[in-house]
Amino acid sequence: MRLFVGLGNPGAKYAGNRHNIGFMAVDRIAADHGFTPWRSKFQGAIAEGRLGSEKVVLLKPQTFMNLSGQSVGEAMRFLKLEPSDVVVFHDELDLAPGKCRVKQGGGHAGHNGLRSIHAHIGESYGRVRLGIGHPGHKDLVASYVLHDFAKADEAWLDDLMRGISDGAPALAAGDTAGFQNAVALRVNPPRSSKSPKAEESPPEPKPEVEPEDRRSPLQKLVDKFR
Repeated sequence: MRLFVGLGNPGAKYAGNRHNIGFMAVDRIAADHGFTPWRSKFQGAIAEGRLGSEKVVLLKPQTFMNLSGQSVGEAMRFLKLEPSDVVVFHDELDLAPGKCRVKQGGGHAGHNGLRSIHAHIGESYGRVRLGIGHPGHKDLVASYVLHDFAKADEAWLDDLMRGISDGAPALAAGDTAGFQNAVALRVNPPRSSKSPKAEESPPEPKPEVEPEDRRSPLQKLVDKFR
């Protein structure tokens, strides 16, 4: 069994925020793969289903970002999982918008949601780092992550969500390369190496050939005076 956790803040006020891209990712997986309706449990909202051969529980902590670890820890213990069975989807300032990277273990890099999870289950869990870009100065970060994605972000954001959904079965199976490949195919689809065929010109008409005149000289003379 796997526990996929999307990080964000609860409530309509925050739904479109950059900080809520983790919620968006698990919402898309639930919708595309026929998961159960969301219900309240573990201080969060959960949905259950299968990705390939793996049973997966999706979790959106409803504790607000900086207390996410309470919900994740409770769910992990109840489901009798290890930190290595947990994958957290979260926003990543240090990646360009639309980029996606998978990481196992490591630090929290100042992310409040990850910091809280570290405190409750340690650092050995998996992460899917979803790039949102950086505003350019650390003093602008709080305002940046708590604002909605811009209109110009809609295209790459939709491609990223589609890619995450496409690759979710591979991720559940532990195939991180397959997951990242599925995302890349959506975000950066390969360009065809074949140039479009030039329109074929219609064949030029063949010149008409006059039939050979087989008349005798006498016949030609007779025909001339008819």
